[in-house]
Amino acid sequence: MKNTLNPVWQTFSIPVRALCNGDYDRTIKVEVYDWDRDGSHDFIGEFTTSYRELARGQSQFNIYEVINPKKKMKKKKYVNSGTVTLLSFAVESECTFLDYIKGGTQINFTVAIDFTASNGNPSQSTSLHYMSPYQLNAYALALTAVGEIIQHYDSDKMFPALGFGAKLPPDGRVSHEFPLNGNQENPSCCGIDGILEAYHQSLRTVQLYGPTNFAPVVTHVARNAAEVQDGSQYSVLLIITDGVISDMAQTKEAIVNAAKLPMSIIIIGVGQAEFDAMVELDGDDVRISSRGKLAERDIVQFVPFRDYVDRTGNHVLSMARLARDVLAEIPDQLVSYMKAQGIRPRPPPEATASSPPQSPARTPPASPLHTHI
Repeated sequence: MKNTLNPVWQTFSIPVRALCNGDYDRTIKVEVYDWDRDGSHDFIGEFTTSYRELARGQSQFNIYEVINPKKKMKKKKYVNSGTVTLLSFAVESECTFLDYIKGGTQINFTVAIDFTASNGNPSQSTSLHYMSPYQLNAYALALTAVGEIIQHYDSDKMFPALGFGAKLPPDGRVSHEFPLNGNQENPSCCGIDGILEAYHQSLRTVQLYGPTNFAPVVTHVARNAAEVQDGSQYSVLLIITDGVISDMAQTKEAIVNAAKLPMSIIIIGVGQAEFDAMVELDGDDVRISSRGKLAERDIVQFVPFRDYVDRTGNHVLSMARLARDVLAEIPDQLVSYMKAQGIRPRPPPEATASSPPQSPARTPPASPLHTHI
């Protein structure tokens, strides 16, 4: 604090884990310096305290004498170099992804697969959709890697699976939002195997076409997410695509609208195309916007599949890395939605109202806490 001998420091927050690693009696040393522009700050003095003492809040116990040990040794009449008074102290529990999952939040997983002609003729081995009897193609590998992890967060294991960019039988109309199982009323497939089966069936019946439009499938999942916003459900849309997006403006608008809803979008790019637009949708560097309106949250995660193709042929390890990186942002995205809506996790089913509350003074917190001093 500049130009004052009586500074009032601003409130700051620090995780309890960083402050004392959950040990409420661990000694915390506070050092006070006189600031100098050239960086040679002068040491004024220090004092020690602990989480337990600070937790008493503003009181006579939290007025500390600031002592400079060198001055104390030299000067017999030295008392202190001033005092520091604690003005406020609060502990806020930070809810985690697992707190919400334990409380019953279900992840609704939807897959959308790119059936545009740029993927190549599925009957030829150069096609990204080629169905080899010996190994899964890039679409199937990506779907399996992500799906096999995310399926465990959904109790009914029924997953809507959509395709886009194809001409459909019998009349050859182009669709950017068709059910892989052919059932317009219920596009859900049973488990990851059910999605793969429907995907292979679609490859035999539809004609790959174009263009590459994302907005219809984003809007489809957003409609479902909008129906339940109480924290009991959270939607994750996995889009697997090979190429350059055709409806960038509409997709941006759909994502900005979806950012208000309980949903996240994962995009996996397969093949060797330039994915600059996908990086822009990801919004890690610059938050995505549409018509001057910024997305409330970052809900898109993009990864290029080619970064995970293991040259040694070890698919298991490379797909594990893919799944880890693809799903890395989902927990924080879910928690950020819940916090923005003021939704607390429901107590786990086994917790009962008769359980005695635990005193934070005696019991280290089970979930990470933020301490405000």
